[in-house]
Amino acid sequence: MAVFTEGMPCWVDAQLPDLEGGKRFYGDLFGWTYGSYEKDEAERYGHYTEAFLDGELVAGLVPKRDGRMPTTWGVYFATDDATRTARRIGEAGGQVITAPVPVGRHGTTALAADPGGAVFGLWQKGEHAGFEVQGKPGSFCWTEVYTREKEAVDRFYADVFGIQGTQLPDDDVDYLMWSPAGTEPGEDTAIGGRSVITDAFPAELPSHFLVYFSVADCDGTVETVTALGGRVTAPPFDIPYGRMAVLTDNQGAAFAVLAEPSK
Repeated sequence: MAVFTEGMPCWVDAQLPDLEGGKRFYGDLFGWTYGSYEKDEAERYGHYTEAFLDGELVAGLVPKRDGRMPTTWGVYFATDDATRTARRIGEAGGQVITAPVPVGRHGTTALAADPGGAVFGLWQKGEHAGFEVQGKPGSFCWTEVYTREKEAVDRFYADVFGIQGTQLPDDDVDYLMWSPAGTEPGEDTAIGGRSVITDAFPAELPSHFLVYFSVADCDGTVETVTALGGRVTAPPFDIPYGRMAVLTDNQGAAFAVLAEPSK
């Protein structure tokens, strides 16, 4: 079973209006296959569908129960005690949207928002710990929160999860890399990051998390996304850690892809 320490991203899932359409899109894009719970559990948990890459768990797809819910990719952070962490979220200035609730034998989940309004999940493992593979093409590799309230948000994640921040050396970019508590902060231990919503973004853009998936070929992936009916939000561009693009699927859920440099 994979081991995720407190505050590490351990799972992602997408809320989609058309589950079958989402399965086809990501199956064609990343090569995912799918499995569902037994019939009684499937109905109890809203037909939650697990995605696999070469037989290993990588993500979840779930049909939206309410049309007012956003079509989005969400990230979950590991916790040893969801109730305790939910309490810390309130004390640190965040909001608990959905109190911790058991998901059968699989684990316990909760939904929360940071002081800037970015929504994230908590996951306390049961039989399901989280990703069985990450960093491999077709699987999760990174997440970052975009916020206008950077001071409050930086304090929040430090207080709730013990996150340690390292500022990027590039003075032109206000970006904080996150390392888990108990590690040496820096690129080698980074698990995610905090970015700032600047004037370059639309004024109506809310605080949010962006989920990244690893790919072998960024430009080729962008071509596939458009062929499958998705859209390009930010065309491929180079960063110190590879080549990336920001995309939306054919139902409007945003995500990013990253092709790391060849070693």
